[in-house]
Amino acid sequence: MSERELLVLDAGTSSTRAIRYAPDGRVLGQCSRDIVQHYPGPGLVEHDAAEIWTKTLGCARQMVAEAGGPDRIAAIGITNQRETVVAWRRSTGEPLARAIVWQDRRTADRCRILREAGHEPQLQQRTGLRLDPYFSATKMGWLLANDAAVSSAGSDLALGTIETWLAWKLTGRQLTDASNASRTLLLDLEGKDWEPELLTLFGVPRAALGEVVGNAGNFGSTMPALFGAPIPLTALVGDQQSATIGQACLAPGQTKLTLGTGAFVLTNRGTARPQAAEGLLGTVLCELGGARQFALEGAIFVAGSLIKWLRDNLGIVRSAAETDALARSVPDNGGVAILPALSGLGAPYWKPDATAAITGLSFAATRAHVARAALETVSHQLVDLAAAFAAADCPWHDLRIDGGMAANDWLAQDIADMTGLAVGRPSDVETTARGAAILAAVGAGLYPDLALAAAAMTPSRDHFAPRDIGAERSTRLAAWRRLVDQA
Repeated sequence: MSERELLVLDAGTSSTRAIRYAPDGRVLGQCSRDIVQHYPGPGLVEHDAAEIWTKTLGCARQMVAEAGGPDRIAAIGITNQRETVVAWRRSTGEPLARAIVWQDRRTADRCRILREAGHEPQLQQRTGLRLDPYFSATKMGWLLANDAAVSSAGSDLALGTIETWLAWKLTGRQLTDASNASRTLLLDLEGKDWEPELLTLFGVPRAALGEVVGNAGNFGSTMPALFGAPIPLTALVGDQQSATIGQACLAPGQTKLTLGTGAFVLTNRGTARPQAAEGLLGTVLCELGGARQFALEGAIFVAGSLIKWLRDNLGIVRSAAETDALARSVPDNGGVAILPALSGLGAPYWKPDATAAITGLSFAATRAHVARAALETVSHQLVDLAAAFAAADCPWHDLRIDGGMAANDWLAQDIADMTGLAVGRPSDVETTARGAAILAAVGAGLYPDLALAAAAMTPSRDHFAPRDIGAERSTRLAAWRRLVDQA
């Protein structure tokens, strides 16, 4: 086996990173740089795509140098925040507007109009998705209708999600992989190209979009000037699908939960096209050699971003890591309950216009109670998601958690207690990047198939067994459901 390394570019919502992996899955080095979040108005969330590129390239160059040069890198894999939309000029490679982030809610009215016109059932059947501002198509339509630079670009206009943007800047090829394409509302779950009828519905010109490709293979090489010599690009994958692969959830029924900015549950459904289910989404898990695997997904919009908001906007916590000790310092939430709808409510409620609330405050409430209540919102939403998956004949048998929040032992145990499921956590909780490394290894020919690559490159797990917490569970869920009903 080659001893050359794998380089993963992980373009997330709050930061962008480059990580070096050995072919056996060991992390050899990493670089991370924060991404500025722009909030120009209520419900509006934007990124500077040029900043994402510049900081991603800076991290990548640092990792290539630490590896000993470009000849030491066997392949690059990209994983990315999904649904975020970038518009740029092909002739110059410069963004035409700020990227509209997946959390942005500016197209809620457009989605409502399309829903009232009766389009949602057909869209759910064809794409596995709902009519919601979360997805990319209405964001693209909004840019074309409202941004003069975008609407006037004509044949020079390029539109894509973040992996498309990075692949273009690295190789000059405009590529959208099947997992990300399946999050746009513009691709049939089994389709190999953008659907003309859906493009027309959302007002997106086919000429502005790139080629739909699989998740591992030969996607070209980086331009020599970037790293001193070309490096093959062999993997492209959306972050949640990547984490599912990084958790080795390769068989039907296996389930992963990523706890990051949001919280995302994916259950492997194998090669069977997922049917529309109440409050849940069907999505492409991965495509290799033209064959697709699918997943059923539940997307919680706000998880780690609630803790970040408590830290940055309210000053209630000094760091995310502090919430573990704060939650343990009090016997319960003291009656404090939080509805974390800072970007609306996702699955299984789908209330895009809901706003956040904190209730049950008294003079006895402390910042520890608020921090504990913030962590509890994750478990509350997961209880409701588990019921939705069970109703869709897709019950969870165990839960494999990852992401930054998964390092919080108190939260991991609370999820097990509230859902009644055994929770497994890998020793390396950053499985999003690991999944892209696994795919890149397959695409580069270091392993003959995904199963062998995952078996060799996934770490051991810690386990949290559920405890009987009796009346506390019922009390918390009753307060939680009152908040959801009021939303």
